[in-house]
Amino acid sequence: MFYREAGQFKTTYEADQGVFPILQDRWFIALVLVLAYAVIPFIANEYWFQAILIPFFIYSLAAIGLNILTGYAGQVSLGTGAFMAVGAYATYKMTTAFPELNIVVVFIFAGFWSAAVGMVFGVPSLRIKGFYLAVATLAAQFFILWLFNKVGWFYNNNPSGTITAPPRELFGILITGPEATAVTRYYVTLIFLTVFELAAKNLVRGRVGRSWMAIRDMDIAAEIIGIEPLKTKLLAFGISSFYCGVAGALYIFCWLGSAETEAFDIFLSFTILFMIIIGGLGSIMGSIMGAAFITLLPIFLTNFPPMIGLPISTDLSKHIEEIIFGFLIVFFLIVEPHGLARLWQIAKEKLRKWPFPY
Repeated sequence: MFYREAGQFKTTYEADQGVFPILQDRWFIALVLVLAYAVIPFIANEYWFQAILIPFFIYSLAAIGLNILTGYAGQVSLGTGAFMAVGAYATYKMTTAFPELNIVVVFIFAGFWSAAVGMVFGVPSLRIKGFYLAVATLAAQFFILWLFNKVGWFYNNNPSGTITAPPRELFGILITGPEATAVTRYYVTLIFLTVFELAAKNLVRGRVGRSWMAIRDMDIAAEIIGIEPLKTKLLAFGISSFYCGVAGALYIFCWLGSAETEAFDIFLSFTILFMIIIGGLGSIMGSIMGAAFITLLPIFLTNFPPMIGLPISTDLSKHIEEIIFGFLIVFFLIVEPHGLARLWQIAKEKLRKWPFPY
């Protein structure tokens, strides 16, 4: 009853094709933005910022990038961690080589570097697909990390082999470095997620997104109707890697502060892949829901058992977490391949009919 479009008339094609054509959706998104920008920063503590909110925003951005490639374009990738590493190392090199360059511009340029690398490794997608393409991107994962680990130029020949975020200001406010406050880094990652999520939402609804989905569903038929497979696939690899590169830059500069190449290992790639499988392939909202689920589950498993008088060890909690991840992946692949996003869509459909049984 509360989610019906009765009385909501559309007088233009633009209004009918809007990102949020239903009034209730617009109010819901507005409420979420008000809470995120004007309420949470004043009530959350350091633990919430550092352990939950900032990593959630960064993982969401990376998951959106991978979902563009895998969910919308149908190109399987296991190199997400490597493309995030390209963004992180590119940001580190540019901030140390050009200290006067605006840090936001550096983040964007790092995304373009990651996009270029992603397009190079996306060239084989014209000839191979499925499992073979996954192996090709897996090779990119290991090769890129090996390169960053062995060539000292990428980390300025630091004896420890780590890259560290130098302090950088924006409009007089320190947003990177050890002295940057958690609230400031929270706002930076939130703004990036908001802008890039809206851009991705509009992108997949347009001509480019329809081309990706045509290639995903049947590439031969898509080529017959005039869609260029190589151009379309490389564009998907480029935009996906761009998102992952920006996420990798934020991963180091707005969250960890410093890291080695192990921070971008294959397990990070699998984690991002689990997010879009659980959240829903081919759904921007699903990417965010999957990132929220995987970010909150370890914290829930750590804090909930002691609350009910059942303390468990850290290693047991980690094993339970991995068991739950595996079970949910199998469950969603069999029962609901479209993940949490589909469950949210079903709930909205139920709200439209409630309390009537039809």
